[in-house]
Amino acid sequence: MLAERILTNALVVTADQVFHGTVVLRDGLIAAVEEGRSDLPQAEDLAGAYLLPGLVELHTDNLEKHMTPRPGVDWPSASAVLTHDAQIIAAGITTVFDALSIGDVNPKGKRMQQLPAMLEAIAKAEAAGHTRAEHRLHLRCEVSHPLTLEVFRELVEHPLVQLVSVMDHAPGQRQFAQEAKYREYYQGKYHLSDAEMDAFIREQLANSSEYSEQYRAAIVDICGARGLSVASHDDATLAHVQESAGFGMAVAEFPTTLEAAKASHELGLKVLMGAPNIVRGGSHSGNIAAAELAQQGVLDILSSDYYPSSLLSAALLLAGQDNGYDLPKAIGTVSRAPAQAAGLVDRGEIRPGLRADLLQAKVQAGQVVIQQVWRQGKRVF
Repeated sequence: MLAERILTNALVVTADQVFHGTVVLRDGLIAAVEEGRSDLPQAEDLAGAYLLPGLVELHTDNLEKHMTPRPGVDWPSASAVLTHDAQIIAAGITTVFDALSIGDVNPKGKRMQQLPAMLEAIAKAEAAGHTRAEHRLHLRCEVSHPLTLEVFRELVEHPLVQLVSVMDHAPGQRQFAQEAKYREYYQGKYHLSDAEMDAFIREQLANSSEYSEQYRAAIVDICGARGLSVASHDDATLAHVQESAGFGMAVAEFPTTLEAAKASHELGLKVLMGAPNIVRGGSHSGNIAAAELAQQGVLDILSSDYYPSSLLSAALLLAGQDNGYDLPKAIGTVSRAPAQAAGLVDRGEIRPGLRADLLQAKVQAGQVVIQQVWRQGKRVF
C-alpha cells in the first residue's frame, strides 16, 4: 500500500478552475483537493509550479523511431520499448496508446515485419512492471492494404488493444487530396524515382478501390462487438464524416478541412489534431491548422503524434491564443477529453476518487519544464 503524499503550494489545474492549493494522494488515488497551503511538515512544497493531471496520449508512433533508429538498423525491441517509455513519461504522459500500424503504405517500410515484435515487447514490459507510463494499444488499420483485415483479426484479441482507427492514405483524397503533395511527401521521404512513384500511385489506387470500403465496414463491426473505441482518420468531406458517424465512431483523427472538423464535432465525434500542428503553427501536409479549429471551438483532443514533448507545450500555447480555450479547457484536450474518448473514466483530471496520475511543470524562458510525474501516486519521473 502506498503511503499518503501531500503536494502543496501548487497552481492546481482542475477541469474547470485554477487555484493555489493542495492535493492529497492516498492508495494510488486522489484523496482530497483543497485551496490553500498545507502546513503539515510532510507536505511537499511545489514552489508555485503547475500541478496538472497526467497526460493521456491516444496516437503516437514514437516507438517506431526507436525500433529503427537509422535506415537498415533494427534495434532490440525490449530496449526500444523502454527507451520510448522513458521519453513518454518525461513528457508527462502517464497513459499512452502506442499506435501500431497494420498495412504499411511505405514502399520501403518495415512496419508489418516489426509489428509482432513491437506488440510482444510492449506486452512483456507492461506485464513485468518495467514501464513507467501505462501502455495500451491503438491499432491503426490501413484499409487499402490487402493484408490488413487478416492481420487485424489476429491482433484485435490482445487484451491491451483499446483503440482502433481506420484510414486510407491512397492519393487524391483525405490527407493527400493534392497528388502533388503526395508525390512530394513520398518521394522526399523514401527517395523514389519518378517511375517508382508512378507505379506506387497506381498500386495504391487499385488497392484502395478493391479493399477500402469492405475492410472499413468489417473492422468497425468487429470493434462494435468487442466494445472498442474507433477513430476515423483524415476525414475531408461531409460525406466522410457522415460515414464515420454512421459507424458510431468516437474520435475524428486529423480532419483535413474545417467543414469536416465542424461536422464531426456536431455529430458527436471528438476532433483530434496534432500537437505539433499547434507548436509549428500549421500542418506539414498543408491541411487545416489546429489553431483555426480552436478558434472555431471544434478542437477537442491533442495528440503528440510523432513528438511526445509537444503535447504539454501545445496545450499551454493553446491556452495563450485568442480563442475560447482557457487553461483548464486547454489542459483537458490532453487529459480529460482523450481519457473519456477511450473509455477511461478513472483518470484525466484532478478530482477526488480518480487515479493519482499527476505532473508538476513550470514555464521558464518560454520553455515548458516537467519537474515530476506521478502514476497512481508513485513518483515515476
